[in-house]
Amino acid sequence: MTGCAAHASLLVSVLILLAGFVCWVPVQLNKLEEAANAAHTFFMANPEHMEIQQDLENYKTTSGKVSLIDREARQHMEDYSAGVRHYDKEEYELAIEFLERALKGYYSEDEDCQIMCEGPQRFEEHEYLDYKAGLYEAIADHYMQVLACKHDCVRELATRSGRISPIENFLPLHYDYLQFAYYRVGDYVKALECAKSYLLFHPDDEDVLENAGYYEGLLEGTVDPATIKPRKEARTLLRRHKLESHLLQVAAAGLGYAYTEPNYWNRYGVRQDEHSVPSSISSEPEDGPRLSLTKKPMPKPDRELKEGGPLLYSDVKFVYNSQQLNGTQRVLLDNVISEEQCRELHRVARGIMLAGDGYRGKTSPHTPNERFEGATVLKALKYGYEGRVPLKSARLFYDISEKARRIVESYFLLNSTLYFSYTHLVCRTALSGEEPGLALEQGGWERFSPPWGVALLYMNADFEGGEFIFTEMDAKTVTASIKPKCGRMISFSSGGENPHGVKAVTKGQRCAVALWFTLDPLYRELERIQADEVIAMLDQEHLGPSEMNINPKDEL
Repeated sequence: MTGCAAHASLLVSVLILLAGFVCWVPVQLNKLEEAANAAHTFFMANPEHMEIQQDLENYKTTSGKVSLIDREARQHMEDYSAGVRHYDKEEYELAIEFLERALKGYYSEDEDCQIMCEGPQRFEEHEYLDYKAGLYEAIADHYMQVLACKHDCVRELATRSGRISPIENFLPLHYDYLQFAYYRVGDYVKALECAKSYLLFHPDDEDVLENAGYYEGLLEGTVDPATIKPRKEARTLLRRHKLESHLLQVAAAGLGYAYTEPNYWNRYGVRQDEHSVPSSISSEPEDGPRLSLTKKPMPKPDRELKEGGPLLYSDVKFVYNSQQLNGTQRVLLDNVISEEQCRELHRVARGIMLAGDGYRGKTSPHTPNERFEGATVLKALKYGYEGRVPLKSARLFYDISEKARRIVESYFLLNSTLYFSYTHLVCRTALSGEEPGLALEQGGWERFSPPWGVALLYMNADFEGGEFIFTEMDAKTVTASIKPKCGRMISFSSGGENPHGVKAVTKGQRCAVALWFTLDPLYRELERIQADEVIAMLDQEHLGPSEMNINPKDEL
């Protein structure tokens, strides 16, 4: 763990506190553009922070500023993102320009990162006041700490400002995008060079191996493919990285401390995450390699066939599966929470909800005849800690969301951790004098990309309208309709296989806990991570044990 990584969690908490102050000062000085930029900078690192989001919308409206500046943006990441955007638009020359610039910036940043590791080191797991090592042990220990810091530069350079988890496979992806982009502009030498550079990191990648073979075929008679080598800077970095790993493992064995080598290039294995670019080539291509221009989805069998796992809790009642709901990757459950828990959640909702919270400050984001109010789990815990609502009730919101996550993860037989990307308690209240309508919500997925799915846990049934529906792709033909009631939960995957909507509430108030999930730790909800820390602190202080005895910590 580097010095920066050790304090990442603390930094996030400090940023939350400072964000309001940093944005407030320019407002007091009547500098709305600076306030908007400050809010934008914080929001880019914390996209789930609803209060800052609402402030940002207000600043933009007041100042009329459209072009916002992220003051903490890292240029090599900005160039990488721009390159990917151009790649997705099939603007390959521009994609090459930005991705090459991103690579140059990456290696420059890597040099700076290496230099910054030189000097005094202090790690939480070392108690220096009690350190009894001899001179040579102390020198070796210090050198290993410096080496660990340098070794972790790969993670540091792949992590966006304010985030905890890096972009998986970040550096190799530059070469993967470039190998195909160069092919599309007719530069087969550079295409082969970048393909071979990618294969340094993933030598068994069948798709790129096949691509490299195809590029070699295109160059026959003009250039000897054997003379085209992987890029020198990639070879140098990877050689250094492997040597660092070897030295750290040898030192760990000799000095008696634990060391586990992280998989810096791709946590879930080669080409199994949402950041991979599929690049398979037909064995008999007609017009060259047929490479997909979209991100690889989750494997189809995982999305359609894997369900029916245990529900974990004896009181939870199975109602319908995917087939009975006329679709795929769907489940309807009852008794996820009790009547008493529904009432308690409803009571706490009245004390913490803000109009439009979670919907960019809009009180009626879907239909004009409804008012939306909501709150995040961190806000509930904050209000509970301050005594504005019962702490036990605020804790219940956290606990039932954890219970729902465990049920979904188990039922759909997911083979990796399911993370929260957003946790939201929301109520929709009918307004008089407006015509009812249909509140289609599928577009909301883009905000939490890349998602896995959602769970909606209902709290009451004493209202009219508000039915949840699955539809055909035309958004008109209803294939399944579900009437909410206390303890009922619908969960489903978020792909195009599950178009859905909600009929407008025509009378009364409809409340639910809405949970968005992701398999990519990069998109974990930062407020959820902070809520985990609050729960851990409360447990340590014995301020109220969890009724469900749920471990508050997700895997990082």
